[in-house]
Amino acid sequence: MIVPTDWTFKSNYVAQGFDQHVREQLPWYDLMAGATAHIARHYLPEGGTVLDIGGSTGNLGTLLQPVLEARKAKYVAIDNAEEMAAAYRGPGSLVVDDVRTMDIPEHDVCVLFLVLMFIEPRLRVGVLQKIAAQTRGGGIVIIVDKLAGIGGYLGTVLSRLTLAGKKASGVSGDEIIAKELSLAGIQRPMQFTDLRDYTEVFRFGEFFGCVKEAP
Repeated sequence: MIVPTDWTFKSNYVAQGFDQHVREQLPWYDLMAGATAHIARHYLPEGGTVLDIGGSTGNLGTLLQPVLEARKAKYVAIDNAEEMAAAYRGPGSLVVDDVRTMDIPEHDVCVLFLVLMFIEPRLRVGVLQKIAAQTRGGGIVIIVDKLAGIGGYLGTVLSRLTLAGKKASGVSGDEIIAKELSLAGIQRPMQFTDLRDYTEVFRFGEFFGCVKEAP
């Protein structure tokens, strides 16, 4: 895949190469996507709704399709890139909209898979508050994202773990560097303070998964 100088999902090259690229860059991707679908299944009632923010090509929806059909549940995929909508292969269709400004629909499960790190830090708390306000009782919000590096030698170790995973999946050093530089100013990892009321359920190097149940 051609890596843009400034990373964007609004690129035909990125949309068409997304599935291969994300698995090369994040070797745990399928494991965590499966875990996310597993968690979602436990909170999705008969006739319920899953909201997938950053639905991309529909990987999560495809994993959830059997339970969606069995429970006659609705799947709403959102992405802000027309190019991703054209590449979408999940249940239903992908709605092109921006979570920062859109009206959030009611839902039982909301998933933000590698989304928040691409939203301006000053807007993240507000986005999460909007989502929480529309999560029905007994539902859940599931986040998979990247955390800002911790200090000290352990921070170096975890950063190298991410790089080692990419190298082990066959990504060249040149592509790893090109991708990292393309993210400058575009990707801003999360802070622990933004997620103090979430429960961590997954970690690989700088990446993590966390959840928040609705009362």
